[in-house]
Amino acid sequence: MFSRISTYKSTKSFCEQIERLKSALENSDAVVIGAGAGLSASAGFSYSGKRFKKYFSDFEAKCGFHDMYSGGFYPYDTLEEYWAYWSRFVYINRYPDAPKPVYQKLLALVKDKDYFVLTTNVDHCFQKAGFDKKRLFYTQGDYGLFQCSKPCRHETYDNESVIRQMVERQQDMKIPSELVPRCPVCGRPMTMNLRCDDTFAEDEGWHMAADRYEDFIRRHQNLKVLFLELGVGRNTPVIIKYPFWQMTAENKNAVYACVNHGEAFCPNEIAKQSVCIDADIGEALLRLG
Repeated sequence: MFSRISTYKSTKSFCEQIERLKSALENSDAVVIGAGAGLSASAGFSYSGKRFKKYFSDFEAKCGFHDMYSGGFYPYDTLEEYWAYWSRFVYINRYPDAPKPVYQKLLALVKDKDYFVLTTNVDHCFQKAGFDKKRLFYTQGDYGLFQCSKPCRHETYDNESVIRQMVERQQDMKIPSELVPRCPVCGRPMTMNLRCDDTFAEDEGWHMAADRYEDFIRRHQNLKVLFLELGVGRNTPVIIKYPFWQMTAENKNAVYACVNHGEAFCPNEIAKQSVCIDADIGEALLRLG
């Protein structure tokens, strides 16, 4: 129902928009958070620049890519080299806390509200910050999980122990062959539980989270719902952005808020129900407090 070119960017000042969002948050019956990569970037999990060079300068010199995202798609010669890269990637992006307390600030703002989180992020930052696991739906997977590369069944496996071993024991950008993970059922090589094609394993936990999200949306239809979109880009708009726009249009009591540095906009059809803040997410959340 929305025109691809009929979009609205607010001309109101940053302070005015913050006050509008603060009011929408205070008066809401429920908050649905839609989180994309921009939220983790604001928290300090950058995939390029100095952070990339700190951990992957050797891969950059050999393979020629210049950011972590590109490294995930590089055609490595062996599984030993593939897992040397991925273990390092997972180790620094999944298991430590983010450098900046952006997620903690977000939790402080919504912890006393009836909230749910829908996210395409796979770095576990919400749970590490203390968000209720039963109020989270990670649609695209989790860096902390392996799955069969086929997959022979829709099961996932915790990877922290073997990832730490891979990082500790790798030499010359390769891990020992005995650490290459293989499916305990069929023996095929494992891969990351990340949605990049039709082999993504939607395990029992994934389906339970999906059901809880659908139930949350159903129970709050026509109530004062704040759809709070944080750092969602244009790569996968059908997961968060378009559904948030649609649900706002269908509910006259809803408010759509988009906080995203450089990409804060909404369709003209819901402009009167929307708050668009073009700013760093961490700074905006700090001002909301």
